[in-house]
Amino acid sequence: MNKKTFFYGEDTLDVGQVIAMAEGGLQGSLSPAVVAKVRASQQHVAQIVERNITVYGVNTGFGILADTRISEEDTRILQHKILQSHSVGVGEPVPAGIARMMLITKVHALAQGFSGIRLETLERILWHIDTDVTPVVPEKGSVGASGDLAPLAHLFLPLIGLGEVFYKGSRYPTQEILEKFGLAPVQLGPKEGLALINGTQFILAYAASGVERMHYCLEAADIIGAMSLEALTGTKAPFDERLHRLRPFAGTSLVAQRLRLLLHDSAIMKSHVDCGRVQDPYSLRCMPQVHGASRNAWQHLRQLTEIELNAVTDNPIILGENDTISGGNFHGQPLALPLDYACFAAAEIGNISDRRCYLLLEGKWGLPLLLMSNVGLNSGFMIPQYTTAALVTENKTLCFPASADSIPTSLGQEDHVSMGSISGRKLSRVLDNLEYILAIELMSACQAIEFRRPLKSSGILESAHEYVRNFVGFAREDRIFSEDILKLRSIIRDHSFVKKVNEAAAGKGVILNNGFDGFTIT
Repeated sequence: MNKKTFFYGEDTLDVGQVIAMAEGGLQGSLSPAVVAKVRASQQHVAQIVERNITVYGVNTGFGILADTRISEEDTRILQHKILQSHSVGVGEPVPAGIARMMLITKVHALAQGFSGIRLETLERILWHIDTDVTPVVPEKGSVGASGDLAPLAHLFLPLIGLGEVFYKGSRYPTQEILEKFGLAPVQLGPKEGLALINGTQFILAYAASGVERMHYCLEAADIIGAMSLEALTGTKAPFDERLHRLRPFAGTSLVAQRLRLLLHDSAIMKSHVDCGRVQDPYSLRCMPQVHGASRNAWQHLRQLTEIELNAVTDNPIILGENDTISGGNFHGQPLALPLDYACFAAAEIGNISDRRCYLLLEGKWGLPLLLMSNVGLNSGFMIPQYTTAALVTENKTLCFPASADSIPTSLGQEDHVSMGSISGRKLSRVLDNLEYILAIELMSACQAIEFRRPLKSSGILESAHEYVRNFVGFAREDRIFSEDILKLRSIIRDHSFVKKVNEAAAGKGVILNNGFDGFTIT
């Protein structure tokens, strides 16, 4: 990341930047020009209140109460109450990284100057980000329209001295932390409470996280699939560039190219050129088509996520003193649909990985049954595949599209909602399972490759094998394989496996992680 400072409301935010900011690797700031825009927008709201111009959420109730007028003296109380009344979330807290991304993306939306937020309020949110005082946000309760109301209400309760926060790994009542830093609760002005809770930042944070996590799963799946192909003495003929020119889907072409590079100059591959095997099973032969289709879905999610990262999702929009628009920019449907699509795509990567795990156990093509020489007394690698089967099936149950459902709220005023918050959380759960599935395939493929010795795979895949052996050794007899699975899942989850392979490839002058349109997350 070349830039050291990101300017909210001015710069264009991408997935890599929002994740870097959430992890503390990139600082965010407000430029003088943005400060001026924010102050001008807040002044427009002050004039609306002073001149008694009716504007939704400024001097009216919310939702079905939009026709209920609120007096000028009560407009501030109204904003305080909206955070209280809408804090109805339940379930476990979202990960702190998700909550931090919600803060960051909300600041970026508010800083564009169309929401009437006060500078003082924006600066307090920035204090939470910069000091790493992260609000506790329950995971359930948003229907993904009218904004992510419940999660965002919980996110901003600490502004008014309520709710809870995480600080230095522990959970505290907000008031205790404010006192520690000598801060008083913020007194919200007109429209501020509504501006804080109207928006898609809960869905958006899960989408950004999902883009990054799925990127690394897709990269890992190609590498691990290539290792399984080598262990099973499969052919690289189905990855021929001439074949893929005839059906040039971007994801398919990219995966075929990656597989060609990963398998280049493999002694194992050369050893069985004339073996007489005509075609490999689909889980080997069709990796470009299957992995590539999932990459296309990932690309769609990435593109739409980066539009939303730079969008204003408040309502109403304040364009001027006498120019406000009540619309539907808070509706989560634009992300709900691609999140569900990505959910299916991630599940399919697990599905085909499980099939390769099964192939490795069958005792075909020179491999021992269950990948161990002395089975009977030992169960070998039979039972880890039970886990992949269970995880694949669990992922299938998570593939019902949340966005296909809509339940009216607010007595029918809000009669179509996206349920995109559920889509985002489901994708996260599918990716959790996928990381474990890929870890089990990686464990199995590394075990199987050793039965091909003294032959070696390509230099890139040998470096992958060598890296794995720093964590998990060859299994001559049964052991507690869950410990191995956890170790390998951790190097997939922290991206070190993919990064190590990319480094080995770069050392040979090969670029593997080019993604689409030059997109990379490093």
